[in-house]
This record gives sequence, structure tokens and C-alpha cells, in this order.
Amino acid sequence: MFSSKKLSIAERERLLRLAEAARPSRPAAGTAPIGAADRSQPLPLSFAQQRLWFLAQMGDAGQAYHLPMSLRLSGTLDRAALRAALARIVDRHEALRTSYPMVDGTPEQRIAPAGCGVALHEQDLRGRPDAQTVLQQLMQDEAAAPFDLDAGAPLRGRLVALDEAEHVLLLTLHHIASDGWSLALFTHELVALYRAFAEGRPDPLPPLAIQYVDYAAWQRQRLKDDALQLQADHWRRVLAGAPVLLTLPTDRARPAEQDQAGRTVSVEVDAPLTAQLRELARRHGTTLFMTVLAGWAAVLSRLSGQSDLVIGTPVANRTRAEFEPLIGLFANTLALRLDLGGQPSVAQLLQRVKERSLAAQEHQDLPFEQVVEIVNPPRSLSHSPLFQVLFSWQAGGRGDTLELPGLRLEPLAAPQVSAQFDLTLNLVDAGDRLLG
Repeated sequence: MFSSKKLSIAERERLLRLAEAARPSRPAAGTAPIGAADRSQPLPLSFAQQRLWFLAQMGDAGQAYHLPMSLRLSGTLDRAALRAALARIVDRHEALRTSYPMVDGTPEQRIAPAGCGVALHEQDLRGRPDAQTVLQQLMQDEAAAPFDLDAGAPLRGRLVALDEAEHVLLLTLHHIASDGWSLALFTHELVALYRAFAEGRPDPLPPLAIQYVDYAAWQRQRLKDDALQLQADHWRRVLAGAPVLLTLPTDRARPAEQDQAGRTVSVEVDAPLTAQLRELARRHGTTLFMTVLAGWAAVLSRLSGQSDLVIGTPVANRTRAEFEPLIGLFANTLALRLDLGGQPSVAQLLQRVKERSLAAQEHQDLPFEQVVEIVNPPRSLSHSPLFQVLFSWQAGGRGDTLELPGLRLEPLAAPQVSAQFDLTLNLVDAGDRLLG
């Protein structure tokens, strides 16, 4: 259960700057380095990958876990530099050239050798009066087309020419090999490599200490640690007896099996109200995230008539310095159980949300998949386990444009036609406003 929220270019750049600033403090002193996995043995999937692999076997359900990126390239495009930059990113990150075949009933990670490149198809729409209409359809088709996880790569691309000085780069990654942080990292490396190659300079990026497959092997070994057993006890206690389903009012009966079809609606909290929310958070000693989450929980409680709610929220889960420069699926999801019983006041509700949020953050290392196994809720194909509503919160950025030699990059919003949950609220703190 992961957020496929897409970040703007500025947001991606900001994430990478924050990661760089935080790097000296992680890992903690005394933390043993992560070793390389034995490549002569079968390479297991991480727990998050294992769940994504399972969902991908369910046909259309897998489309909800595609991560599309669309970039408008305005100016003089150096195609050779672009292709070389993309190829270098794939060489650099094994996760982008990994397939997931089933061997003896179990999926494994199979890494293709460096030099395999990336499938970048080119399409020429120059001079066509319907170019924008065709582009929108291409964006939708690229985002929805299935991946062959058994034998293919989890990354594909298409370069669309609109005229001599305007192109659109469509990149689609499968969530099994990527997450929101990874999209930020991908953009950061694409910009750095394109700039270097266009200017005739070598690859400027530092080598990676480990690869994602090393993390996956380390994660499985780490589940034996006593600390994670204590976290398991926490989630078992907190989620015991939690409601199986949040019964939001709908105009149709819930289908027997989810089809993942979805759409998006833009939302904006204006500057005056955002300022009032910040002041409310300050007075009660909460973060803006906690304050908005409390309001969201109140709305859901009134809509459903339930006072016991479980809301999911994603976290980056990059808890060690070695993880920060890796493209891969690290994101974890926390199941926040919130109590709105007894008609609490605003102050009481904010305190409840604060306590539960902080406790969840302190116990975020246990993979969500393991939490599901521990709690063992009744399973149904008609809804996701533990929670059906997600709240995704991100710090935002301002400018969305990046300048390269002779070229300007600007993100385009990709059509959204799938959904992972019944309802997801994605919000970005854009400073004076909340956007989502």
C-alpha cells in the first residue's frame, strides 16, 4: 500500500537537497554497514516488492501502481545527451534493469547486465493539427500500458516531438522499482547527467555504495532483530479489534472485486485559511500535518458515522544514508488508528492525533506487509486491508522549471485513471496555500 503521488520538479530537487543536508547524521554511530547480497544465490524481493508483485498478477490492478513522469522540453534538444543520460541512470541503478520471474513458485529479482539501455520510443507529431489531442492520449496510454515484470524492465520511455523546439518526454516506472523519493532522484540525476554529457564532460555522479537488492536482503534478515519484534507488538496492540471497513456513503454498491478505476479532483486551501491552520497548530503544539489530518478524520467520521477510524499515510522510510541515493521501493505506509469517540473538543482531538502520529513514527520500521500479517484482518478482494483511505502529505516547492544548456524542463500533469484506495487525499504544503 503505497502512495503514487507525483512530485513537481522543484519538489524533487528540494527532497534531494534536504537528503544531502541530513546525510552526516545517518546512519547512527555504531550501525553496521549493509553488505552486498550474494549474487550467486536467488535474490529475494523486499516485502513491499512482494506485495506489488502479487498485485501485478491481478491484471488491471497493477495499473494503479504505475508512476508516470511527463516533462516538456523547450529549446534545442540534444538527443544523444538525453539517451546517454537515461542509459547511465539505468546502468547506475540495478532496480531499473531488474525483472521478477517466478522460480519454483517464488518470485525472484533477476538483474540484467549493465549496458542494456532503456526503451525510448520516438514519435513525431510535428505539423499535426491534432498534436495536443494525440499527446494527451499518448500520456494516458503510456501510463496505463502493462509491464512485463517476468522478463521486462520496470521502466519505459517515449519522446514526442511537437515541433523543432518543443518535445515531451514520457517516462513510466513501475512502483515495484520506484517510489516518490525515487522520482525526485531520477529527475535530479537526469538533469545532472544531461548537463554533463551535453557539455562533453564525464559522469559527475558519485558511485553507489549498495544497490536495492542489497537492501532487500538486509531487510529480510533484519526482521529477526529484537527491536522489530517490539514494533510488531506495538502494531498488534494498537490495531487489535480495528474496524475492517470504513463505510463511506456511495451511490453504487461495492463490487466484489476492486477494479482500481479512478479519477482526480483538484483541491486548494486558500492563503487565509492555511494561515489560520498554522496558527491553530502552533497554539496546540502540533504540526500542520497533524492538524489537517485531524480535520480529515473528523470529516470521514461524520461521513461514515464511525468514531473508530484507520487512515493510511505513507513515509519515505529512507532511514539510513545508504538508502538516500538509491532508486527503489523504500516507501512504507503507516496505519493510523484514530479515536473520535466521546465527541472530543478540537484540542482533545488534536492531542489524540498527535499522540498516535508520534507513536506510529516511532514504530515505522516494520514493513506494512508484516503489519498486515500480524494483525491478520479479514481479507476481501473488494477492499484493501486495514484501511481504505489514504492521507499523503508533502512539503512543496515553488518554481517548477529547470534550466539546462539550451533547454528548459517543465512538468506536465499526466491523466490519472486509476486509484489504489477508495479515497486518497494528496496535499502539498506550498507555503501560503495547501494544494492537492
